[in-house]
Amino acid sequence: MPKNEAGKRKWLKNYSGKMPTYAPIVGATNLEVAQLTADDVFYNFVCDAHAAHTRTTQDWTAYKHQAGHGTNLGDIPVTPTPGTPPALVPPDIFGRASKLAVRIKRHPACTDAIAQDLGIIGAEIVVDPTTYQPILNLSLNAGHPHIGWPKLGMDSLELWKDCGDGKGSVFLTITTNPDFADPSPLPAPGISAVWKYKGIYRLTDAQVGQWSDVATIGVIG
Repeated sequence: MPKNEAGKRKWLKNYSGKMPTYAPIVGATNLEVAQLTADDVFYNFVCDAHAAHTRTTQDWTAYKHQAGHGTNLGDIPVTPTPGTPPALVPPDIFGRASKLAVRIKRHPACTDAIAQDLGIIGAEIVVDPTTYQPILNLSLNAGHPHIGWPKLGMDSLELWKDCGDGKGSVFLTITTNPDFADPSPLPAPGISAVWKYKGIYRLTDAQVGQWSDVATIGVIG
C-alpha cells in the first residue's frame, strides 16, 4: 500500500478500475465491485476538496495580513467550490480494499499476473520516493510557527523560509522533528509579518522527491 496521498489515489484508481474485469475470475461480488468504485470516487472528492481548502486558507492568511498591515490589497480570494459531493461511503476505505485484496490473492484462480495488474502484489504497490512531496501544516504556539510534516520513511526535511524582507526564500534548517518549531525571532512588538515556508525530503544526506507547495502563516511580535 503506498504511503502518500498521491500514491494511494493512483493505487485505488487502478484497483477499482480493473476490478470489474477480474471480479468473475477471483470471486469478487458485484456489490464489492460497486463499493470499490464508490470508494474511489469519494476519496478523490475528499482529497480534491481538502487541497482546495488548504490553498484558500493560505490565500486568506496572506490577504488578512495585507488588509491589516499591507500596501497592496488586491482582489478578495475566491473560495473554490468542490462541486456536488458523491454518495457517502463507510469509513476505512483502504482497510476495506486491503481485506478484499487478501481474499483475492487467496483465491485459487488468482494468478501473479492478475494480482500484479490489480496492484496488490509486486511493483505496482511500490512507491518511488523520488515522487514524494511533503505537505506542510502550519500552526502557532506561543506566537512561533510550528511546521508539521509526515515523515513517510524519510530521514529528514530540509526547510527554506521567506520572511517577506526582500531576501526571498533562504535556508532555515534540516530537521528530523515532524513538528518543528521555528525558533526565529518574531517581529518587533506590534508588528506583523507573513512568513512562507517550503520543504523537501532528504534521504541518506541528499534531497529526494519534489519541493512542497509554499505554506504561509501570519506572525506578530
